[in-house]
Amino acid sequence: MPSIRTLTALCLTAALAAPAARADSPIPAPAASAPAELAGVPFGTMDFDWRDESRGRSVPVRLYLPDGAAAGKPVPLVVFSHGIGGSRMGYSYLGRYWASQGYASLHLQHVGSDRNLWAGNPFGLVGRLRDAAQDKEAIARVLDMHFALDQLLAGPLASRIDADRIVAAGHSYGANTTLLAAGAQVERAGQRLDFRDPRIKAAIILSAPPFYGETDPSKILAGITVPTLHVTCTEDIIRIPGYYSGATDRVAVFDATGGPRKALAVFTGGSHSMFTDRSGTGGMSLNPKVKEATRALSLAFLKDVFDGEDAALRQWPTQFAGIVARYTRLGL
Repeated sequence: MPSIRTLTALCLTAALAAPAARADSPIPAPAASAPAELAGVPFGTMDFDWRDESRGRSVPVRLYLPDGAAAGKPVPLVVFSHGIGGSRMGYSYLGRYWASQGYASLHLQHVGSDRNLWAGNPFGLVGRLRDAAQDKEAIARVLDMHFALDQLLAGPLASRIDADRIVAAGHSYGANTTLLAAGAQVERAGQRLDFRDPRIKAAIILSAPPFYGETDPSKILAGITVPTLHVTCTEDIIRIPGYYSGATDRVAVFDATGGPRKALAVFTGGSHSMFTDRSGTGGMSLNPKVKEATRALSLAFLKDVFDGEDAALRQWPTQFAGIVARYTRLGL
């Protein structure tokens, strides 16, 4: 694999993501760790500790599987990538909701940039965060997504997943991972690097930082052709020592993303880590409202992409008018 410079902003959201990672907590649910145990297991939330032997890398996942999948009807799939310092147990407000609406949700844990960063000597934290944002891990994360899809679609649950309706999604560092899997390309040393996964038919982008060291994001993102949904807020700011990314950077990512079908929602106020499972960041009153609105918008987007139903997308800004600063739809 060619070496490239850091693909995402230095430490990405380190200072803001740290509290979110600490807030992750296990979700009581049935679990299955081996194919032999799948028979008779009530489908809901299942954890698997997969390992990609070709890379010597573990890829833990949490799968939210709707009840309808147990009846033999294949369901669409969202594969989700967490922000730096997160885990497979995070963003449960999305996984649970999507499963309740008939969409399986596979939440990855990226072992080189997961919650284990918070372990060890606290004086080494900045170094660990910096290492997690380097070339090797940025590439490994998108390869984690490819591998997880391979495992699920070749495993005992394959018949329960509709392989023609797969969506990539992610927050922050995970949004960059999602963009790479959806077709974003970077050029280094005259070589264009392409990590696109053709199985991905759409992408949900929560708070994407700009790609590090690039002055023209369209050169990276213009080649994306699948429908995309971008979600951010007016106070979606990354501010850490030596690095600043304003909320307008999230909008710039939307503007630069290619494809004839895309949408952008910008909430009023909030914070960058508001889209994690944390319940208070961005405002105790606003936080749950934004989560409700994000769930509703993501479902409306999926219904439009896969079922051609755009009524919910059209009605969404009116339903949540009190907290929406901007809503743009192009081709959706």
